[in-house]
Amino acid sequence: MRKWLWRAAIVAPLAMSLLLPVAAPAQASPTQVVSATSQFSTHLSATLPLLRLHLSVAVSAARLPELKVVPTLATRWQQIGPRDVQAVAVASPLPSLSYAVSLPTTLRCSATCTVVTAHTVQSSVGVNVTWEEQLLAQLNYLPVSFTPLGSAPSPSLQVPGNFEWRFPLLPKSFSSQWRTGADNTIFSGAVMNFQNVHGLSATGVVDPTTWDVLVHAVSTHQMDPGTYNYVDVTESSPEVVTLYLNGVGKFRTLANTGISVSPTELGTFPVYLRYTTQTMSGTNPDGTHYSDPGLPWVSYFYGGDALHGFIRSSYGYPQSLGCVEMPFASAGLVWPHTPIGTLVTVRA
Repeated sequence: MRKWLWRAAIVAPLAMSLLLPVAAPAQASPTQVVSATSQFSTHLSATLPLLRLHLSVAVSAARLPELKVVPTLATRWQQIGPRDVQAVAVASPLPSLSYAVSLPTTLRCSATCTVVTAHTVQSSVGVNVTWEEQLLAQLNYLPVSFTPLGSAPSPSLQVPGNFEWRFPLLPKSFSSQWRTGADNTIFSGAVMNFQNVHGLSATGVVDPTTWDVLVHAVSTHQMDPGTYNYVDVTESSPEVVTLYLNGVGKFRTLANTGISVSPTELGTFPVYLRYTTQTMSGTNPDGTHYSDPGLPWVSYFYGGDALHGFIRSSYGYPQSLGCVEMPFASAGLVWPHTPIGTLVTVRA
């Protein structure tokens, strides 16, 4: 009897173990081929999604690979529906840059997704003139100062703040041309001046190269090495050129502007080309030709209109074919203070 009981005690646990379910081996997530259609804007913004994808099946945003953007722009995916996701920028796109964005059209998804096919589209960032003005003002390239309303981890980051006119003695006809956040001649002249100082092509436009140099200059406190200069030409009798350095009139001289059939262009323009001496030639209003060699201290500001020296028996009234003529000595005093980007106003 005891022997049988012992055998029963052994068999019972064995029978119970045979009744327990056996765990199935782990299986990998099934692979799916997912097609995607996209909505994409050709203009990027830090406040709007870069793109939206509509997927052929429900896929979690966490499974998607990082969006490929050149130049590099960190992004993240957001779920906006079972089959819809959108990509948003982690950092603000830089102004004046063009980005190449690789839009997924087919993905292979299991635990994670990989891009099988894609096509590349170009997107530009709207120019943020206010940010560019902030940086140029911080470096003293503008006749306005910038005072931030708060602190920023980097001096090159855009922050809220106030622009204030620095030079109250400059003519109102000039200061009235300034508009915060607007691309205007004062801004373009400052950009040209900055580009010239840093050995860039003086286009007056903040392209990607200029932007990179500008951000670096602000980060390393590379201030404008010169004064803020301005030239005012008045055509009222007698005609006068006034040179302003940092908002103060430092030099005045009698000058000659264009005669009625070949007038000097009115307005405000940046100096774009300079020579210490040049031969000027062309056609007179009567059809005859002229050639004047050795004209000194030439600063072109509008087409063929330039500040330069010219010998006349008298000065103070229209005599030229559009240029602003000054005595040689006076032109020599003005020329060193008219680098590329210096603004020249001609007014009646």
